[in-house]
Amino acid sequence: MKQVEVTIMGQGYILGCPEGGEALLANAVAQVDREMSAIRDGGRVKARERIAVLAALNLAYLLAERGPVREPAGDGSVDVDALLRRVDAALDDGHLL
Repeated sequence: MKQVEVTIMGQGYILGCPEGGEALLANAVAQVDREMSAIRDGGRVKARERIAVLAALNLAYLLAERGPVREPAGDGSVDVDALLRRVDAALDDGHLL
């Protein structure tokens, strides 16, 4: 897995990215950056953590509108609990504040 440096709302992050996944990651980063920036620019929410949570909820809602999530074929299943633990750890470390 390679390391990729990205910027979201002016804050730099180093993310792990599977080989060949750079375009998908860049697209995801752009979507998150747009969503978070729109919430911040709306002027009602200032705290980065709250902006991140609202952006995550907005993006999850958009995905849910598309229909049920299908399980990836083979061994590519997603461990949602592990993802939530990583988000919690990032928030605890102050990465999104």
